[in-house]
Amino acid sequence: MTRTATDDGARLRPVPAGAAPLFVRAGQAVYPARRLGDLVSRRPAGVTGHQWSSALRAEFDHVVCAADTGVPLFALTVGPTAPAGSAGQRTERMVAAVCAAVGLPVLRIGSPTLRAADHGRRIITYVIDARAYAAGAGAGGDDPDDIPVGYRDIVGRLPDGRTGAVNDLGALSRAAAVEAYVSRRLSDPIVRGLHVRWRDGTAEGWSWVEVRPGRCLVERVTVSEARWHCGVDSARLAEDLAAVAVGDRLAVTDRPAVAVADESALLDRDELRRQICVLRDRRDELATPFAFGHLCGD
Repeated sequence: MTRTATDDGARLRPVPAGAAPLFVRAGQAVYPARRLGDLVSRRPAGVTGHQWSSALRAEFDHVVCAADTGVPLFALTVGPTAPAGSAGQRTERMVAAVCAAVGLPVLRIGSPTLRAADHGRRIITYVIDARAYAAGAGAGGDDPDDIPVGYRDIVGRLPDGRTGAVNDLGALSRAAAVEAYVSRRLSDPIVRGLHVRWRDGTAEGWSWVEVRPGRCLVERVTVSEARWHCGVDSARLAEDLAAVAVGDRLAVTDRPAVAVADESALLDRDELRRQICVLRDRRDELATPFAFGHLCGD
């Protein structure tokens, strides 16, 4: 897969040959943070000067390139989502416009907890493998619906010895929750969750675990593929990443000086149910039916 010039001559610029990648996997080289201005040769047609000057300064956490040519294949950003109406959100839209014009897919992971430094390599490896699996199964990496068993649903032996979905990114968090329950640090051993896909193409996943009776630790993650496919259902990926975030939050409870389970970090179970019902009631904004009405008592 390589990128070519757009009709107006704007093109993606290869990463310099002397740049050292963080790692190479399946013919794809992964590089650390790069500015968009370093990846695009000139302003593409249809992009205003203001969009161009603002977008050039934006930085991706990782850029994945063809190992043989250095041409960018996709970029990754991981971190908090810019608030609605903020300057950060306006910049994200300008970056999206430039990336769409030059054909650079961007996988955006929105999370208050996950960070590229800790999770970037794992996410990129997962996506590369998932797309390769989908391509090998005849879906070309762009639409896995016709694959009998999707990458996420491959069954095998988990790290704790159980049998389950080996490509569930949240598997370690789910195992950690069971261990925490056994050691009486949680009141319930099950990491629960839900996922939706909005009409604008953004997927959203929630994950939570009951730390104390009636009090839950909740994480929410968004995934945006921007007219590209990461090889698995983006909504399920968002839910799995939310489970990863829950596991990260639970991990710090092993540190005596940190009380991540303080009341301020927890959400009342009834309030969580109310928020799920609010999500259900926004069904007209969803791209797919809401499948978690049972969590509202429906």
